[in-house]
Order: sequence, then structure tokens, then C-alpha cells
Amino acid sequence: MKRPRPPSPPSISAAAKPPLSPPPTPILKQKLQRTGAPKWLPLKLTQTELTLPLTFPTGQTFRWKQTGPVQYSGSIGPHLVSLRQRAGDDTVSYCLHRSARPKAAELALLDFLNAEISLAELWSDFEIKDPRFGEVAKHLGGARVLRQDPLECLIQFLCSSNNNIARITKMVDFVSSLGLYLGEVEGFEFHQFPSLERLSRVSEDELRKAGFGYSRAKYITGTVSALQSKPGGGDEWLLSLRKLDLQDAIAALCTLPGVGPKVAACIALFSLDQHSAIPVDTHVWQIATRYLVPDLAGAKLTLKLCSRVAEAFVSKYGGYAGWAQTLLFIAELPAQKALLQSSQSIQLVKSSEQKK
Repeated sequence: MKRPRPPSPPSISAAAKPPLSPPPTPILKQKLQRTGAPKWLPLKLTQTELTLPLTFPTGQTFRWKQTGPVQYSGSIGPHLVSLRQRAGDDTVSYCLHRSARPKAAELALLDFLNAEISLAELWSDFEIKDPRFGEVAKHLGGARVLRQDPLECLIQFLCSSNNNIARITKMVDFVSSLGLYLGEVEGFEFHQFPSLERLSRVSEDELRKAGFGYSRAKYITGTVSALQSKPGGGDEWLLSLRKLDLQDAIAALCTLPGVGPKVAACIALFSLDQHSAIPVDTHVWQIATRYLVPDLAGAKLTLKLCSRVAEAFVSKYGGYAGWAQTLLFIAELPAQKALLQSSQSIQLVKSSEQKK
């Protein structure tokens, strides 16, 4: 199963909003109180701790849109937020377009960005364990792992399974449009992610008509139904998985319709604080066979070998192996790979000149 490979972030002039199928029931665009003229505030995260193009368009979330040259916008609960980085400014700034509680919005944003985790400390530790990681990290600073709402993350990755970026984005946009309308930024409409109760009112037939296909529509409605039957409610059940060991969390997620080990690992890493989760797909398999388990090169990827690859990452990088794997995955994306190759060529030229 392949993890969708995100394309290089488009320029703002090329960015186009994907077409949406109409939601099954009309959505009233409620006029919310504006926070005033757009005001940009520093987020207290430097670019070495958060680089937007290495975090948002890299397959962790499909709900955030590029709304400026180095600007991304999205909703976190009821808050509509933009983040941007400007040339010559080392800090990341944020703007609240819609929020009834600005302080709560800032705290929610920092939580979403896993801001309490220091990339500098993590990567220093990884570099000691793997000098090659240090070479990659020099050029790809600020690639963070997000801490998303578990329900939101779960539904997105149900849409992502065996799918391409364009279709995933269209499906996720359709589901998002069922939630409360928050506003518009640079031509893109944003909604609060719909509640479990709201999702339960969407039929399998409505999802199929919106382009989800038979299997995926069945998985989403089945998962929503399964979550609703959980004691205490599906939202609380998902949050409780943050307190479990990784394997128990993976096993629990795999009881949901359409959730296999790879999708479960994505949900665990990107929303459940399971920092050692390794989503193994063909791309991660190739990384592993080149650098961690070369004796497996040429073998066919099986469920058993997926476990061996995950164990190899954890053995090499420790309890935050998922963060190391995320950076190495990003380094394989076309734009970042070209950057690394260019940097290596420059270093070779400099080394040759020094020898002369």
C-alpha cells in the first residue's frame, strides 16, 4: 500500500481550489464575528523548529491550503488560522481569521503543532545515532509531526488509502464542507470539521454519489457507526488511545472498518501521541532497505516484514522514531530530493577546489 506522495507545493498563482460535490444537505454559511483586520502575531517558533512547506503539504493532513507564497491556512476546531513565513524573518507568524477566543486559539494551534517537542534536541539525538540523518536534516530543518484531532485524522486517512492526492483532497473537502462554515481565505472556503453526530447523518449512498466509491463509502459509514457504539462515545474512545501502548492502540484502530496496520500507524503518529509509530509503505520500505535492513532488498513487502522495518526504525532512532521516519520520507519527495542532490553537488565542488 503506497502512502500518497504529495507534489511540490504549487505557487499561489497556480493553486486552484479542487471542485467539490454538493453536500447532501444544505450548509448555512453563518456569519461569525470577525476578529478585526488581519493581524499577524509571532508564534515563538523559529524556522528551524517549523518550516511550513516541509510540514503541511507532505501527507500528514489534507485540510490545510496554500494561501500565499509561504502561507498555509486551515481550521483547528472552531478557529480559522493562517501561518506564514517571510523572507528574512526567522520566526513563524499566525493570523486568526475567525475565533471567539483568541487565547484559546493560540493554545490550540501550539498543541496542533506539537510545539512542546524540540526538533533541535530530537535531531541532535538522531544525528548521534545516524550521521546520515544529520546530513539530511541540515537542509530540511523544521519538518514537524502534527498532533491532529483523532477523528479528523482518522477520516482523512480512510480517504487516503490506495488513492491519489487530487482525489483525497476532493473527498476530504467534501467531508469538511459538512461542518460549520468558518470563512474564506484567498478564495478557499474553510469549515470546522464535522462532529461524529453530523457524520452519522451521511448515508453510504450520498458518499458514493460524491465520488467515494463503494468500498470507501462503506468503510466511512461503518467506522462512524462503530465509533458511535463505543462506551462514552467515539471521540472519548479515540482520545483514550493516546494512553495505550503503541501496539494496543494499533490493534484497537484495526477493529474499525477499513483501517489496516499502515493507516492505523498514520493515525497513531499524527494524532495519538504514538511517536514511535512507523507507517510502512513502499516508499518507507525503499528507505529501510537502502539504509537500515539492506539484507531485505529485493524481498516482497509483507505484513511480517512491515513489522521488521518498524522495529529497525525504533532500534535505530528510539522512542521518537516516527519523527525521524517522517523527515526521511520528506527527503524522498521530488522537490526535496532535488534540493539535497544540488547541495551535495556544491559540496563536492567545494571539496575538490579545497584539495586543489
